[in-house]
Amino acid sequence: MAYWLIKSEPFKWSWDQHVAKGADQWDGVRNYQARNFMRAMRRGDRAFFYHSNEGLEIVGISEVVAEAHPDSTDDTGKWECVDFKAVRPFVRPVTRAEIKDHPDLQDMVLVKNSRLSVQPVTEPEWRIVCTLGETDPS
Repeated sequence: MAYWLIKSEPFKWSWDQHVAKGADQWDGVRNYQARNFMRAMRRGDRAFFYHSNEGLEIVGISEVVAEAHPDSTDDTGKWECVDFKAVRPFVRPVTRAEIKDHPDLQDMVLVKNSRLSVQPVTEPEWRIVCTLGETDPS
């Protein structure tokens, strides 16, 4: 299993909307690096759900339920998306500030390239962030 972080502005697509919708495509990504990360995702991979712009915090865990396929919001045919379902919320959201301050998370992509909307997370980073959020990492 691989681990990821996906970002959404809560006024566009919030954790609560994600939970209510169930499985849905993670569309609208228009960055080549993020698209390539989505192409590497496999069914069963887990992802942190991060609220960007407002909150700046990880609020839940999602799971890949469908691998990369054409993005229905793209008329050019060059962009892809992945389908996710909500797994569980964090007991306590983990802020970007907490992550930046944690000595073992200094190399996390969220610290080094916070603007990237889809990014990998290492297994040690996953476990540390889940512990900070008082959430089961499995």
